[in-house]
Amino acid sequence: MAAPCGRMASLPLKRYFFCFGRTPVANCMFRSFSNSSHYCSILRKKLAPETPRSPWTLMAAVCLQRPPVISADLNPLEQRFARLMQQMEVENSILSDHELRLLEDAEKLRRKQANDYDYDEDEDDPKGQDIVLTQDLEDEWERKFKAFRPAPRVTEDVDKNLSSLGRLLADSLVLLSEQRVGDDKLWLLPQAEWRPGETLRDTAQRALDSLTEPALKATFLGQAPCGVYKYKLPKDARSDTLVGTKVFFFKAMLTTQDAATNVEPNGALMWLNKEELRGFLKPAYMMKVERFILDL
Repeated sequence: MAAPCGRMASLPLKRYFFCFGRTPVANCMFRSFSNSSHYCSILRKKLAPETPRSPWTLMAAVCLQRPPVISADLNPLEQRFARLMQQMEVENSILSDHELRLLEDAEKLRRKQANDYDYDEDEDDPKGQDIVLTQDLEDEWERKFKAFRPAPRVTEDVDKNLSSLGRLLADSLVLLSEQRVGDDKLWLLPQAEWRPGETLRDTAQRALDSLTEPALKATFLGQAPCGVYKYKLPKDARSDTLVGTKVFFFKAMLTTQDAATNVEPNGALMWLNKEELRGFLKPAYMMKVERFILDL
């Protein structure tokens, strides 16, 4: 008995399995390694549970903000501080070149009237030519300043048109669009339903492209949402596969201000400041939106 076992142990391992694989029993009990991985992958797919569909409808919305076009008016405290800083600057400053020239011209005029002025001292002012005083330049500048009419900061006719992008130039405005939600029409941030195969950022871009004019170009502030708002459907409208909607907000800034203010008003859109938004958005929705509105 020892001899057959010794011969069997001395056989190479590869030869041993080769001899064993010729038997019918081996063909039933062993399979090639290449086929085993394929069968295991099929088995895992059959045993793996199917991923259930989310009961929430996913939406992406865009908070498109137009920054102020002109500077805001100073409040009383800022006006007092500006006057104080101007007074300190005048008290601590030295005479400018223009002020030095004013004193020099005044001295030349005094000496000329007293017949004590030597025209050889000034090659650019030959005898018989009048001295051009710096005060004359100031008078000319003052005349041009009084004739200048700046553009109005407040345009009441435009400011009353909520769909005009040229309203409230000193405020920061947010775009709202009229959308149908169920049987109701609501004013919301531009939004669109997510489609399989696209990111939420792509959905937000699609929602913006479907509403705004071609002249309005925006820059998104990042690729991730800046907020989320979810709401449940009424109980009679819920089902096992649909409970409610989740809206993911993306922030964007308008980048074509000069051309955008000349865009024709659109009745389906509104440009509102932060205070006016509260009159059109629901409190729960507004509470989520006002967190990421920039006060510029």
